[in-house]
Amino acid sequence: MAEELKFEKALERLEKIVSELEGGEISLEDAIKKYEEGVKLSRTCMEKLSQAERKVEILTKTLNGEIKKEAFDLDEDEVTGALKKTRKKAPGKSESETDEGTLFS
Repeated sequence: MAEELKFEKALERLEKIVSELEGGEISLEDAIKKYEEGVKLSRTCMEKLSQAERKVEILTKTLNGEIKKEAFDLDEDEVTGALKKTRKKAPGKSESETDEGTLFS
C-alpha cells in the first residue's frame, strides 16, 4: 500500500499542477491526466482539512468540559454521538429534526 500523502505535499503538488495547466504549454492528453490528478489531490486535501476540523472541535469541546477525554478513544460514530449530546437543540425543533450537517460546520 502506498504511503499516505501529507496535506502540505498534496497542496504543493496541486499548486504545481494548476500552474502547469494555466501555462498552457502541455498537450491536451497531458492536461487531462494532470487535471484528474489535481481532482484527486483536491479531494485528499479537503478530507484532511475536514478531519483536522473535527479534531479541533473535539479538542475544544473537551477543553470546555462538554465531552470527556475518553471520547478520543471512541470510534467516529461514538464521537459523533457524544457531540450530538452536547449540541443544543434548535428552538422549536426536536433533536431528531436538528440538521446533522451542522455538527462540524
